[in-house]
Amino acid sequence: MQGSANLNVMIKAARKAGRSLVKDFREVENLQVSMKGAGDFVSRADIAAEKIIKDELMEARPNYGWLGEEGGGEEGNDPTRRWIVDPLDGTTNFLHGLPHWAVSIALEHKGEIVAGVVFDPAKDEMFYAEKGTGAWMNDQRLRVSGRTHMIEAIFATGLPFGGRSDLPETLQDLARLMPTCAGVRRWGSAALDMAYVAAGRYDGFWERRLNAWDLAAGLVILREAGGFVEAIDPAERVIDAGEVIAANEPLFDRFAKIIRG
Repeated sequence: MQGSANLNVMIKAARKAGRSLVKDFREVENLQVSMKGAGDFVSRADIAAEKIIKDELMEARPNYGWLGEEGGGEEGNDPTRRWIVDPLDGTTNFLHGLPHWAVSIALEHKGEIVAGVVFDPAKDEMFYAEKGTGAWMNDQRLRVSGRTHMIEAIFATGLPFGGRSDLPETLQDLARLMPTCAGVRRWGSAALDMAYVAAGRYDGFWERRLNAWDLAAGLVILREAGGFVEAIDPAERVIDAGEVIAANEPLFDRFAKIIRG
C-alpha cells in the first residue's frame, strides 16, 4: 500500500530503530545474568531506540507533540498532533532472548489515533494502518478472523506479574473465559497481541493497566482490520482507561460479556 507522508516517516523510523534493537538483541545472550546488569542493558537499548525514533519523527515533523515511554511527554507547536511511541514493547521477552517484541509508533490528531505502526524486527513483520485506508502487514491486507464460535476461538491477554493488584481480577477473567474457548495465550507484547487480532491470528484480546504507548498503534490497526475495540468499562475511552477488549464482530459481544463479568 502507498501510505501518506506521515506513515512513510513512521515506517522508516520503526525500521531504523528495529535495526538497532536487533543488533542489541544478539548481545543479550552474552550478558551476565543479573537483574542490574541485564536490566541496565535493556534500558540502554530501549533509550537508544527511542532516540532514533524521536530524531527521525521530529526532524520530519518538528511541530508535533511527543509522548514516549522513556522520554515522557512534550507539547508541540501544533497542539492537535502528537507522536505516541513505545520503542520496545516486550522488554521482558527481549531480556530473556525471546524473539517476540516490537516497536510501536502512533500518530494522534485531535485526540484520535489516525495512524499506527507495529514493527516486529525479529520476524520482519511490519503492521500498519491509517484511518480510512485499511490495515496491512508488509504488503498483505489484514482482516480480523471470521470465526463465529467461542469454542473455536483463541484469545490473548497479559498476566499481571510481580504481585500486581489486578492479578485476582485477571484470574477471575480466565476462570470464566477458558471453559468457553479454544485457548488463551500470553506472549508478552500488547502491541503485537493487537496486531495479531488484526491479522486473524488471535480472535480477541483483553488487558488492564496498560499505557497509551502500549495501545495507541494497535488501536487503529485493529479497527482498520474490521475489529471491534472498546475499554473494558464501555463508558471510558481506551487510551484514557488504559484497558482494552477487542475481537471480531461475531464474537465481540459474547467475549465482552465474559470479561466484564
